[in-house]
Amino acid sequence: MNRYERSLSSDTFPPVTVLKGVGSKIRGHLQRLRIYTLQDLLFHLPIRYQDRTRIRSIGTLQPGDECVLIGTVEHSETVYRKRRMLLASVSDGTGRILLRFFYFSKAQHENLASGASIRCFGEVRRGVKGLEMVHPEYEVHPERAAIKVEDHLTPIYPTTEGLHQLILRRLTTQALRWLEGDRVPELDLLPVPPEIDGQQVSIIEALRFVHRPPPEANTQALASGVHVMQRRLAFEELLAQQLSLHKLRLQIQKQPAIPIAPSGRLYTQVVESLEFDLTAAQLRVIEAVFADLENPYPMLRLVQGDVGSGKTLIALAACLQVIEAGYQAVVMAPTEILAEQHVQVFSNWLTPLGVQLGWLSGRMTAGKSSEMKAQIANGQAQAIVGTHALFQQGVTFKSLALVVVDEQHRFGVHQRLALREKGIQGALHPHQLIMTATPIPRTLAMTAYADLDYSVIDELPPGRKPVSTIAVPQERRHEVVARVSSACRHGQQAYWVCTLVEESEAMQCQAAEDVYRELNSCLEGVTVGLVHGRMKGKEKNAVMQDFAHRRIDLLVATTVIEVGVDVANASLMIIENAERLGLAQLHQLRGRVGRGSRESSCVLLFSSPLTQNAKLRIDTMRATTNGFRIAQVDLEIRGPGEVLGTRQTGMLQLRIANILRDQDLIPQVQECAKMLFTGHPHQVDALIDRWLGKSMEFGQV
Repeated sequence: MNRYERSLSSDTFPPVTVLKGVGSKIRGHLQRLRIYTLQDLLFHLPIRYQDRTRIRSIGTLQPGDECVLIGTVEHSETVYRKRRMLLASVSDGTGRILLRFFYFSKAQHENLASGASIRCFGEVRRGVKGLEMVHPEYEVHPERAAIKVEDHLTPIYPTTEGLHQLILRRLTTQALRWLEGDRVPELDLLPVPPEIDGQQVSIIEALRFVHRPPPEANTQALASGVHVMQRRLAFEELLAQQLSLHKLRLQIQKQPAIPIAPSGRLYTQVVESLEFDLTAAQLRVIEAVFADLENPYPMLRLVQGDVGSGKTLIALAACLQVIEAGYQAVVMAPTEILAEQHVQVFSNWLTPLGVQLGWLSGRMTAGKSSEMKAQIANGQAQAIVGTHALFQQGVTFKSLALVVVDEQHRFGVHQRLALREKGIQGALHPHQLIMTATPIPRTLAMTAYADLDYSVIDELPPGRKPVSTIAVPQERRHEVVARVSSACRHGQQAYWVCTLVEESEAMQCQAAEDVYRELNSCLEGVTVGLVHGRMKGKEKNAVMQDFAHRRIDLLVATTVIEVGVDVANASLMIIENAERLGLAQLHQLRGRVGRGSRESSCVLLFSSPLTQNAKLRIDTMRATTNGFRIAQVDLEIRGPGEVLGTRQTGMLQLRIANILRDQDLIPQVQECAKMLFTGHPHQVDALIDRWLGKSMEFGQV
């Protein structure tokens, strides 16, 4: 047995209960952090550090400093103001600082008597009468006793209720000591650890360093996450992520699915009926989807296309192939209004072909819902469109062979998994087509979606003109109203979107109703409509139909019109409180205009002052209509977990790596992943388990 195989034996890493101080209570706390073995503990990494290795003079302190100081208590007292407080004035000859305690005992008050020598650590704040520390950690020492400082930077770990940082530090100290013993397994699973920043670093070196950095460590590099020791660990974490996704891909390809290879008759009929030609990008992606469907294992393809690039036709083409072969296809949309839009569009295409379209929504009456569920169960409904109602209990499919998920990042992982499970017929699995209009930067896509086939619709239909974007402060709102009035009187149509992101849906709807009343009263000769999330489906549909048929000039709406709404004559978009929205949402809303041949504009109406991030978002929207450039800035602002909508899954909530910061490691990571799969497959599971634990199942959706 070689050293790599030996390192993977099940008893390699003892349980945390071998450590002193770990009883049933502490073990329970550790399990909430998914810490079961010494390996789990060693890879539970610090999120930041405190410098307790140097003593600072009080006279040099500034608000915001975290530091150790020593001094003498000059005076202490308990005061009674709005609440009881213990105040202690400490001096070291260079200055004075006030220690403030809200929770204290009689013994603490006695310990902090005048003349006591004290060592304390905390954050310096500006108080009413000078500098102070609130609830610092402190120790009282005998006079003239040597006061020690730490011999390493102090790590701060992710923790849970009931598990103090001191406990985690004591346990990691024991685990690091265990690393030095003769019975330590080989942790360096990589046969040739790659050079990171020109250095070869073992995983054990890196672990020792990040848990207990020496006083001379580059604290700025550590705080930024770019120290070579952190980069060594980040490399391995990204490698584990890449390996897990490649492994999932292999597992999916072992699952049986129904090969779909019809003549393409229905698809050809639709294409021939179109009043426009498909773009080369659409044709390329459709060809790839058709090839995927012919495989005896499930298609798992992500189709990414900017706003207005024609993703709906890709979904339709895939559905038609499956329906022609005698099976069912389902399209799941995140909102009622988008699902209703899909129903309308699909109905226009499918009805002439004699294809039965089903539709399921959470807002249907019980009778209508039961009738539709029956049609889905007996196969009468061949194509089914719906919202999250599709994966509720009581919905069964006769022969579901294709699941299309639109705007997949809006759904939780468990929701997508539930719908996928409904498609399994015996041992057969459904094909999956995942679509998003949220452009994903290439680096992020290569890392997060390595288990998927990945297609980009990288061109817009001919005739689409870029939307010009301007930002206007609320003080000039009257100018915007005048512009809308002029545009509508000259035959244009406009959207006015009301946003109150931090508030409830009810408050958003109230804001929209207020704006509707305001604009309706001041815009003579302009027909104003209103649509929001609390309206009934029929009401919303009626308003949208009136807008589409130009019976409404100006549509006041909440962000329910963010995706899916397509009115070619609408050429003006007003977004109120634009500073409150993220880049992806702003880009989606702007995509509702510019769908016809007319020059289109978007007005971002904002309230001052702007935060730095809000200013960056608005400046980016003004500077470009390129979805990928916007996505890159969005990634820099929000991070990959938010952009992908994976915060709820645990995926991409990386411990030490950062996809944006460490993107230069990705090519090396991909090369190393290939090498391990081909040359050292026995190491793959160990690396995945070390960093990801049991989260692999989510990759299948």
